[in-house]
Amino acid sequence: MSFTRHHRFIAPTALIAVAAIALVGCSSGGTTSTTTQASTTDLSGVTLNVAADWSGSEQTNFEKVLAQFSSDTGAKVNYTSYGSDVATTLNTKIEGGDPPDVAVIPQPGLLDSLAKAGSLIPLDSATQSIVTADFSPDWIKLASSGGKDYGVWFKGANKSTVWYNTDVYDAAGATVPKTWDDFLTQLGLVSTSGVYGLSIGADAGWPLTDWFENVYLRTAGGEMYDKLAAHEIPWTDPSVTKALTVLANLWSSTVLVQPGTAQRTFGDSVIAVFGTPPAAGTVYEGDFVAGNITSDTKSVVGKNAKFYDFPAIDNSPSSVVGGGNVAVQLKDNKGAAALMQYLATPEAATIWVKEGGFTSPNNKVDLSAYPDATSKQIAEALVNAKVFRFDMSDLAPSAFGGTKGAGEWQILIDFFNNPSDIAGTQQQLETAAAAAWGN
Repeated sequence: MSFTRHHRFIAPTALIAVAAIALVGCSSGGTTSTTTQASTTDLSGVTLNVAADWSGSEQTNFEKVLAQFSSDTGAKVNYTSYGSDVATTLNTKIEGGDPPDVAVIPQPGLLDSLAKAGSLIPLDSATQSIVTADFSPDWIKLASSGGKDYGVWFKGANKSTVWYNTDVYDAAGATVPKTWDDFLTQLGLVSTSGVYGLSIGADAGWPLTDWFENVYLRTAGGEMYDKLAAHEIPWTDPSVTKALTVLANLWSSTVLVQPGTAQRTFGDSVIAVFGTPPAAGTVYEGDFVAGNITSDTKSVVGKNAKFYDFPAIDNSPSSVVGGGNVAVQLKDNKGAAALMQYLATPEAATIWVKEGGFTSPNNKVDLSAYPDATSKQIAEALVNAKVFRFDMSDLAPSAFGGTKGAGEWQILIDFFNNPSDIAGTQQQLETAAAAAWGN
């Protein structure tokens, strides 16, 4: 599988308010960013170590970005994937005195914690100028700590995209739904046609947290989402009951949902929908699914592989749960500063944009650079959402929101496997959250 879920770290409550943002990145601007010297800096003989959570096709595409930097500057850049243990691995490297020069990390909370620990180098004036000109204030705040800017949001994510095989839908007479009830109806039509309506990979907990966040945002609204994300209300709240009930009704269906989900990886759930022959018609996950489709199947994004927005529930407004990956500098040297400056430019982002499966928060990246109508649709949905919230589990203490085999990840896996005990699941979530938040 080409997408490796990241390990979360502790996020301060102050970031929750920042997460309630309406993005203005990914505009159709396309104007040239602030002049950068990064591409003309002579770094011959310099070796830089860069780490992120990307593997598979995402790693391949990011390495193309780094290769261009190497070509421009003469620097040698070594990339290491930290996989799902970003926070743990990075902190271990820091404690051992051997951090990478630059890391691209997946959550604001980890950036804030590293900054407060004195492990990060603030942006220099050249990079700061580019960031100020090319990124919305909302993204800048998410990469700030203690009044200083530490990060460059290189990759954004629209995590409210439902991907479907158009050949399967056409054969079943299914159409793109706008509401949750219609979503269930269309899944039923697909199932009646001979393949399952939905494939889910739940061998790990992170896809299930994304399911919950999207349903909760649409059933409870943005204000309650912020409160739950900050643990200002307990997980035993009736609003959580409603969201889990909606999920239980879907996840318990042996007709709509492809069996074997508990052992299926997320990558395999994508192949189930877009492989040959397809075993299901629909898979939910973020915009990075496009990369999985391209690398792991013969389906073509924009032709027989398309997406629709996560459906509305109870007349909820257009809503997006999002995430991203932010570059931070851990070593104070000329090469690392030049790479940070380069990653802030639309030119760097456009290299990956053209490969697909990537949405840039840089508002100077021209929409015409996206390789197909689907990629443009993803970016536009991120920009035009009336309600946007940052991934809730990315804002939680990692013990609750990002640890394999524990906390929310494991509790939701258990709930998926047996969605009958909603009250008991809520109590487990609250007990785990209280322990993680220390209250």
